[in-house]
Amino acid sequence: MKKVIIIGSGIGGLVAGNLLAKRGHKVTIFEAHSMPGGYTAGFYRKGYYFESGTVAFEASASVFKAMKDIGVFEKIDFIKQRFRFVSEDFNGIPENYNDYKKMIYTAFPSEKEKLDMVFSDLDKIVGPMEIMNNPLPFLYSGLEMLTSMLPYILRGPKMMKLSKQYGNVTSSEFAARYFEKDSKLFKLFSGFGYPDMPAMMVGSSLSGLFTELWTVKGGMQSWADILAENFRKLGGNFKLNSYVDKIITKNEAAVGVLCKNTVYDADYVISAGDYKKTILKLLDDQSLIPQTLRNSIDRASVSEGYCTVYLGLNMLSEELGKYMKIPHVFVFNSKPGCDIYNSEDREFFSKTSAELFSPSLVNPKLAPEGKSSLMLQTKVPYRWMNNWGGGDKETYRQLKEKAMDAMIDNACRLIPGLKECIEYKDAATPLTYERFTQNADGASSAWSWNPKKKFYKNTMSVNIETPVKNLYIGSCWATQIGGVPGALAAAYQCTKKIK
Repeated sequence: MKKVIIIGSGIGGLVAGNLLAKRGHKVTIFEAHSMPGGYTAGFYRKGYYFESGTVAFEASASVFKAMKDIGVFEKIDFIKQRFRFVSEDFNGIPENYNDYKKMIYTAFPSEKEKLDMVFSDLDKIVGPMEIMNNPLPFLYSGLEMLTSMLPYILRGPKMMKLSKQYGNVTSSEFAARYFEKDSKLFKLFSGFGYPDMPAMMVGSSLSGLFTELWTVKGGMQSWADILAENFRKLGGNFKLNSYVDKIITKNEAAVGVLCKNTVYDADYVISAGDYKKTILKLLDDQSLIPQTLRNSIDRASVSEGYCTVYLGLNMLSEELGKYMKIPHVFVFNSKPGCDIYNSEDREFFSKTSAELFSPSLVNPKLAPEGKSSLMLQTKVPYRWMNNWGGGDKETYRQLKEKAMDAMIDNACRLIPGLKECIEYKDAATPLTYERFTQNADGASSAWSWNPKKKFYKNTMSVNIETPVKNLYIGSCWATQIGGVPGALAAAYQCTKKIK
């Protein structure tokens, strides 16, 4: 039996904690917040439930396997979702990738020749990437891992060829091959997913979006709570409101943590959080990290943060459903001049596209009876407007209000009378997310998705090891593109290291 300390209770920390406790190790999870979950969490305000970060996830085969391994799968009500796409040119709920193609062809009949070319290339990616619908090999050990890798090995030559063709091509570069810059179709194909994500990931995302979008009926917080409760039943020790000040090292190895002026000893420390802060802020002996690596970590780009507006509505779910049709709606805004890289554009929020999500349309019990809830989300420029006011509280409040009002105005085009029904509203900015998750700049999915800004050379690798012995990264930060799949892979790899 080993003594293991896990810093952070996002999905990576909770899964690693459960797996290790199940094996008989003595595990303690330290969570800075008052509740578990990290980005897979939620909260209530005036009877309305809202998701804190993640509203849905893909890679269900990996998620379901992990929950079965832990023994909680039957306790969680996972619900499959769909996505509605709305713009001035199209409005549909595609059932699959082919339906999506038909919707775009119908919306832009004069662009058929160019669409033929772009979809011809995307078709090459979508088919082979369906392999990702299987559980990740990282979630297995021994012979099972080798067996799970077989499909990847068989498709290896084709995947390598696609990677060379599209792996280092950004979505903007890909779209520019077919469409004029700033045209509607250029914006549509370059703006899919994260800004300037690899073209190969555009194809895989399109493949998974229509078949692999899931949420939790009771809200993400219910999922985190179930994992936390199970961890405690397995003998795990859960410390909430417990910010770790330092990772303690001795003889070049992690030997514990410092929290509230108390040192807690451990044989292993798993940081299930931000890689940057783990190495640059928490580690007590910076001499253990080579200067070149410290510089690389410090300069490395992270994924874009979100601005989220939370609305409690005095509107029946049935009426909200008439406008939204389904809980997830992407409203594509083709206004000119919207640039995710322009941090000085004060009018950014009046131009950007947005995702709408209603928890109460998933489950009416997540809002007071006769009422409904709505979330508006958009990715924002890195450190917008001097990082939201340069630390001045009043300026921050004004900028937050401006962003919130602009996003509500945009949502009113889809939901008439929305403003008159609002009885609760608030917003979270990247600064909010950084405060509650400790992710640098409120990063929503670990490192940057842009292939020109990679921290790890191999996009598909899982990198849990650090230069410090017995200190592992057990979060999505162990992978380049992060997310729930990355967190699961890291959690499993950590448990393999601890015997």
